[in-house]
Amino acid sequence: MGMIKEFRTFVARGNVLDLAVGVIIGAAFGTITKSLTDDIIMPVIGYLFGGFDFSSYFLQLGPIPASYTGSPDNYAALKAAGVPLFGYGEFISVIINFLILAFIVFLLVKFVNRAIAVVHEEQKTGEAPPAADPADIALLREIRDELRAARARPEM
Repeated sequence: MGMIKEFRTFVARGNVLDLAVGVIIGAAFGTITKSLTDDIIMPVIGYLFGGFDFSSYFLQLGPIPASYTGSPDNYAALKAAGVPLFGYGEFISVIINFLILAFIVFLLVKFVNRAIAVVHEEQKTGEAPPAADPADIALLREIRDELRAARARPEM
C-alpha cells in the first residue's frame, strides 16, 4: 500500500507531468520537422540540383529475392522486401531533420532566455509599474501635502 502512495506522489509532481507533456509535444514536433524536410526542403534541394533525391542513395548489401517484382532502385520497396541495404541517403535526411530541429530549439531557447533576462532586468531596476495606492492612502497623502504647503506659506 505504501508503494502505491509513493508512486501517486511521484506522478503528481509537476516535473513528471511537465516531462510527459514535453515528450508528447516533442514527438509531434518531430513529425512536423520530418514532414518539413521530406515534403518541402528535400524536393526543393532536388529541384535545384537536377533531381537530386537522397532517398535513392543506398548500397545493396544482399541479393534481391526472386519473388520481388518492384524496381531495383526503389529503396523503400527493397527494404520492405527484406533486402539488406546501406541507406546512407535516408541517414542524410535524418541528419538534416536533426539540424532543423536543433536550430528551432536553439531559437526557442534563445527567445526564452532573452524574455527571462528582460523580466530580471525589470525586477532589478524597478521599471515594472507600481501597484496603485488604496483610496485612503491617497487621501492621507493629499492631506499631508496640503498641510506642508500651508506651513510653507508666510503668515499674513
